[in-house]
Amino acid sequence: MAAPRALRPFRVRQYRVLVSALTLSLFGEGVWLVAIVWQVIAVGGSPVDLSLVATGASAGLIAAVLFGGVVADRVPQRRILIAVESTKTVIVALTAAVTLTGHLALWHLVVLSIVLGAAGGFFYPAYSALLPSVLPADDLLAANGVEGVLRPAVLYAGGPAVASAVIAAASPGLAFAVVAGSQLLAVTGLAFLEPTPLRRGGSDVALAAEASTDGPAFAAEHGAAAPGRPAGETSSATRPGGPTAVRGVFADLGAGFRYMGRTPWLLGTLLFASLLILVIMGPIEVLLPFAVRDQTGGGPGAFAVVLAAYGVGGVVGSIVVASRPLPRRYLTVMVLLWGAGSLPLVVIGFTSQLWVMAVAVFVVGVTAAAATVIWGTLLQRRVPPEMLGRVSSLDFFVSLAFMPVSMAIAGPVGEAIGIAPAFVVAGAVPVVIAVVAIIWARMPSDELAHPLDLKPA
Repeated sequence: MAAPRALRPFRVRQYRVLVSALTLSLFGEGVWLVAIVWQVIAVGGSPVDLSLVATGASAGLIAAVLFGGVVADRVPQRRILIAVESTKTVIVALTAAVTLTGHLALWHLVVLSIVLGAAGGFFYPAYSALLPSVLPADDLLAANGVEGVLRPAVLYAGGPAVASAVIAAASPGLAFAVVAGSQLLAVTGLAFLEPTPLRRGGSDVALAAEASTDGPAFAAEHGAAAPGRPAGETSSATRPGGPTAVRGVFADLGAGFRYMGRTPWLLGTLLFASLLILVIMGPIEVLLPFAVRDQTGGGPGAFAVVLAAYGVGGVVGSIVVASRPLPRRYLTVMVLLWGAGSLPLVVIGFTSQLWVMAVAVFVVGVTAAAATVIWGTLLQRRVPPEMLGRVSSLDFFVSLAFMPVSMAIAGPVGEAIGIAPAFVVAGAVPVVIAVVAIIWARMPSDELAHPLDLKPA
């Protein structure tokens, strides 16, 4: 009997090892997500202080992620993942030690958040670029669906649940120690991952170019090999007699930005995501814990329940998408899922019932995860392999460019106008910008001209 579509990636040993390490890493991040909030509160922090810590993490990510993409296209991704997870293990272990000895200050949390954010800037491009080297193209949607299940289930449900139990029984410092242990196990798992050579050339884009009426022009625009030039020769690092290493890094960055600028579906989605993050991320990351505390009277356990609801919703959305072929209107469906799926955030500002908050974030989790699974597969199917690390890093950089701003202003705005108006804006505005993005980038015509149901050669 054939395995269900959503489980096909598990037939590959390399993938099983990789996804086990990813699970441990996500679990640690989930514990950290709750522990850091209540550690800020434990040292007398306010929403503004939590904004400062959250801003540090996003700023570190944005500062590092572009260089992380260049490194992912130049260095075997397995080495990058091991180095990043090892660094996180040491940093979090030191945090736990300082916290448990009673010497932790707010500025320590800001600095640690910046460093961990920077580590994430190297992790995600490397993981995105490695996955197509491990699995065939037909299994990428399912693999992204598995990640879509793991991320909410482990990051927003399992990790926070353990964190809340540990904090209730002991302290956030002990929760930090749990994070360090999880990261150490992730490093151990990655050590069993077999080395994989960097991918150079060959992608579904070439197939789409053959089927496109644009022919060579389409292939040239999207990175396929031009006549007389080997496939994959787009990085300055691969050209004999190229610039110095530093100049080569910036040349590679420039190539990534040029690719983004001449690819309307990519540029339109990333600009939309930038505004989406600006509008919703601050309220979710900064104001939601205080909405739970002030409107429902809940503590760490109640906050974990809300996060778990978001996680369960993400599991449902990911499984549904991973179990089916990509929708024919994949761009339109994806952007509308993100945009219209934010509407339930309006409810959070007006309810005093914990279960209502949980239902609202459950719906947001379903739609966000479904869109994210489509997006990850879209990048891996339509972006040339030799550009995937850089494009993945651009995805994080451009879409998260406003995250520090959103985090920084969420606390002051919430205190100035109140939580309810902040969540009304967060829920309603994304619908408008989603429609604008779809029309401006001409997504309906693009997705029909470049279907993703072509079989890889």
